[in-house]
Amino acid sequence: MKAILINKNDEGYRAELTEVEESQLPDGEVTVRVDYSTLNYKDSLAITGAAPVVRKFPMVPGIDFTGTVIESTSEEFAPGDRVVQNGWGAGEVHWGGLAQKARVKSDWLVGLPEKFSTRQGAAVGTAGYTAMLCILALERSGVTPGNGEILVTGAAGGVGSVAVSILAGLGYTVVASSGRPAEADYLKALGAAEIIDRAQLSEKGPPLGKERWAGAVDCVGSQTLVNVCATMKYGGTVAACGLAQGMDFPATVMPFILRGITLAGIDSVYCPKPLRTEAWRRIASDLDLGHLEQMTSEIGLSDVIGTASQQLAGQTRGRVVVNVNG
Repeated sequence: MKAILINKNDEGYRAELTEVEESQLPDGEVTVRVDYSTLNYKDSLAITGAAPVVRKFPMVPGIDFTGTVIESTSEEFAPGDRVVQNGWGAGEVHWGGLAQKARVKSDWLVGLPEKFSTRQGAAVGTAGYTAMLCILALERSGVTPGNGEILVTGAAGGVGSVAVSILAGLGYTVVASSGRPAEADYLKALGAAEIIDRAQLSEKGPPLGKERWAGAVDCVGSQTLVNVCATMKYGGTVAACGLAQGMDFPATVMPFILRGITLAGIDSVYCPKPLRTEAWRRIASDLDLGHLEQMTSEIGLSDVIGTASQQLAGQTRGRVVVNVNG
């Protein structure tokens, strides 16, 4: 089968498109014929070696895949079932989805909602599923459309694009932060009411700023997240899910003890299955498929390595779906 394979040895670190034997697939109860994978920021870090994402070699990257079960020793899934996989160390410690077949533990899989084709399910992927986890966290904290504006940072990326679309569809007033002015029309088409330049949030600011946001989905981290917290309305909630600017958080406690804000951490990798299943149910209910198509581009396995560098340079938009058989 064809696969992207990452090796690290005396010759250095390299990723290549190659042929591997199915017998090399790792242990697991369920074997899946993969239709589509995706290219996420974490995948691009792994493929380029820009960060130490891969912890076991050789490794097939790809934190997402969709496809059809072909073999199963699990009572939960049978041959012919359509499934989706997100996270669980795929592409890090366990072979992932950038190959024509995958073998994983049954607990890592979710049945793909009937609404979605396997291509659409991959287009949602970890990014869309993470966006929905963020929205569920805002809802659990009592953030409603009537509370005020919701900020989405890194809005032109995968998580941000889905978050903008779903939040706008639910009636929230969404303000999208992006460093790419050319994406303004795209973000407005997804439902953003206003676009602000990321520079407004990315530099060091005061420990408390003017109250503006009732809620926020932050994909950026670092100083941006600090400034988002500093400008939250009293009692507001920030769902933090990314670190595109950095993993540091040079903040003060002032927004937390003077305005009672909540910083909700969002983990999509090891999220419990009931919440994972609920997130996918809500995505099927709340995501506009027309918007999903607008934010999706498709490449083949042969394009993955080159596109990974483009993604890290901020030159991709929304969701990048990989047709592993194309």
